[in-house]
Order: sequence, then structure tokens, then C-alpha cells
Amino acid sequence: MRYLITGGAGFIGSHLCELLLSQGQRVVAIDDLSTGRLENIAHLRSLPDFQFVRETVDNALVLDRLTSESDVVVHLAAAVGVELIVRDPVRTIRTNINSTEAVLTAAHRYGCKVMLASTSEVYGKGVRVPFREDDDRLMGPTTRSRWAYATSKAVDEFLGLAYYHQFGLPVVIMRFFNTVGPRQTGRYGMVVPRFVRAALRDERLTVYGDGTQSRCFADVADVTRAVAQLVEHPAAVGQVFNIGTTEEVTIRALAERVIRLTGSRSEIVTVPYDEAYAPGFEDMQRRVPSIDKLAALIGYAPRYSLDDTLKRVIEYERLTVER
Repeated sequence: MRYLITGGAGFIGSHLCELLLSQGQRVVAIDDLSTGRLENIAHLRSLPDFQFVRETVDNALVLDRLTSESDVVVHLAAAVGVELIVRDPVRTIRTNINSTEAVLTAAHRYGCKVMLASTSEVYGKGVRVPFREDDDRLMGPTTRSRWAYATSKAVDEFLGLAYYHQFGLPVVIMRFFNTVGPRQTGRYGMVVPRFVRAALRDERLTVYGDGTQSRCFADVADVTRAVAQLVEHPAAVGQVFNIGTTEEVTIRALAERVIRLTGSRSEIVTVPYDEAYAPGFEDMQRRVPSIDKLAALIGYAPRYSLDDTLKRVIEYERLTVER
């Protein structure tokens, strides 16, 4: 099949390109490199079945041409990261909603399947754990820009499902839960690469909040494998799927684990949310997915434990430092 991957030079996108090419697929990656990096796909660019286009998804002419030559569009391009969301909410809303509408419009024109990336953030401040795909959502007030990202991605989901129900466009919604692994940047506050890089330098590991908030970190290799399998399954169309792992860890325990695995002499310090982000910043205490639906459809089960993934990130960051 012929794949178009928006955000293809990004963290998840580059790993997905790699996996699909290994399966004999043809892949075109479009990325404006605002958050993606050429070095993520440098090892792919000489392959005959891979093409990279440096352009924004907002370029309607380019998007139209690339979509017309594709069977599947995996839409990963988005404004991500809590720091970016708080600092630049206008960009967050515009990028997420406008680019998704552009992709859906082009895909509808040519009848392409669309794999639409969403996020665990859409569950908002929900407290029913684990989160299931049909759970109610509880959002914070519009006066807190922190919830702009969650809301914009929920609108993306509504758009995608509207195109499916109204026009019959084959759309699959993928809610990612804290995907981590090699090549992830800590540029916008992603906690695992930020902790690993600090630990390798014996610098302080800064935990935002009190550190008791917990997350489930899924290895990018597990996540991209699930995406590739969902593409192939006809029963996935018109459905929403959590993609992640159920291995839960507090952020303070994560910092302690990184220090142990790196053999670091780093200390852990805590910084209140108000100082780290903005006054009145709100966060989820727990974020745990139910992956029962995904398991029932494609037999999904994570292959990587958190320690496995952290070791992969540590090895990658050590090699990066050496280079």
C-alpha cells in the first residue's frame, strides 16, 4: 500500500515510517520540521520506497497531490507538549483543527483511509480509571489554556467521525497514551527524555508538582505496531482505540528509576505547577488506559516493559552524546 504520513519526521512518525518500509510498503512523509527533525529520517531517505516532502499540511496543493497518490493517510502532525500548549495556545488550536480538516477534506476527495492520531488528554480531568473509549469526558474551564490541546484534539475526533458517518470516509481514531522511546525530544516538556538527559549529566531531575501523579508510558515500537495492524483491520473503521500500556508509575518513581538505570548521581527536586507552567495550572492525577478494545480486535499486548523502554532511551541518548 501507499502511505502518506503527516508529521513523518517527528518522533512517532519516523518510527512508523521505519516499520512500514520494513513491511514492504511505500511511504511518503510530509513535515514542516517545526517539531520534526531531518536526522530522524536520515537513514530512510536513500530507500527507493521512501520520499520526504518538507512542507506544511496547510499547503492545499501539495497535500492534494500527495493524497491523490496514497491509499492511507496517517495524520500525526500536531502541536504537542504541555509547555508549547501553555505558551502558544493559538498555534495549538489552529494547527490541530485546521490540519485535521485539511487532511479529511483531501482524503474524502480521493477515498483514502485516514488514521487520525488523538491523545489521552481528551479524557480531561476524568477520574474513572482505567479510561475507556466511551467514557464521559470532564474538561477544565476555558480560562485555563492548558485544556486547549485536549479540546482541539476532541474536535479532531468529532470531525473524523463526522466524515465517517456522513460521507462514509474510512476513519480510525487512535488515542495515544504517553508514547516514549528513542528520538523523542524533551524540547516541549516530554518527561522521559528530559529526565534521561539530566541523569546522564548528573544534573538535577526536576519533577513538576509533588510527583505523586502517575502515568503509563508506552514504547513507540509497541504503538507503531498497533497502528500498522489497525490499518489492516476492516473492523477498526469508524472506531476509537486507546493505544498504550497499563504499567503505571508515579513521576517521582519514574525519576528514581531513571537515576537507578543510568547510575546517576543526580538529585530530584520538585517545582510547583504554578512555577513550571502557569498560575492555576491543572493536571490529571492518574492517566491509565483500558486497552481491552484494542486487544480484542488485533490481539494487542505491549512487548516492552517500562524498564525495557527506559534502557532503549538511555542507550540512544548516550550514543547521541558521544556523536
